[in-house]
Amino acid sequence: MTLLVTVFAAVTSTVLWYRQAPQHDMKLGTLSLMYWGASLMWLVDAIFEFAELKAAYFTPAPADMLNDLFLGLSAVALGLVIWLIILLLKDPKGLVSRMLLKSDHR
Repeated sequence: MTLLVTVFAAVTSTVLWYRQAPQHDMKLGTLSLMYWGASLMWLVDAIFEFAELKAAYFTPAPADMLNDLFLGLSAVALGLVIWLIILLLKDPKGLVSRMLLKSDHR
């Protein structure tokens, strides 16, 4: 389930990045790469888990599936938080610096 959630996030962010390809101001490429990296990590994990469990890999317990879903959603949320921090630090549209300068003049 973690692999599925992160692949959906990676595909979605890649499509959004591709739609804004000439403009790199929102750093969607960074978000996309983070999600593809997480997807690759979960793919390797799934391969090793399948090698260990064989056919039992395809019949997980509902509690395990729910835990994996929460872990996948947590990974996506962490990726979004990191992306937002990068976006705020880079400040591609200058909004943060304008707000800071505006507050200094009061």
